[in-house]
Amino acid sequence: MSFKRIHVFISGRVQGVFFRAYTRDKAQALELTGWVKNCCDGSVEAVFEGEKEKLAQMLAWCYQGSPYSKVDNVQVNWQEYTGEFELFSITGW
Repeated sequence: MSFKRIHVFISGRVQGVFFRAYTRDKAQALELTGWVKNCCDGSVEAVFEGEKEKLAQMLAWCYQGSPYSKVDNVQVNWQEYTGEFELFSITGW
């Protein structure tokens, strides 16, 4: 089992459409840890940690988004797993 971390920035219509809540629910269903938050520029930032294949599923979901969102761009940075999180949460404002 290979564990990794992804740091993701998602832009488009991703605020005011329950994007963070859907992201949390999907991450928890995939047993990933980390966080998601809104950014001042209207984008969403997230960090996910877990099994590499589950991260790939989460990343695919990020390109689709929540039912009322419209994702224009996803920037992803694959990183080394740190194990610093115990769960997945919504953070920030």
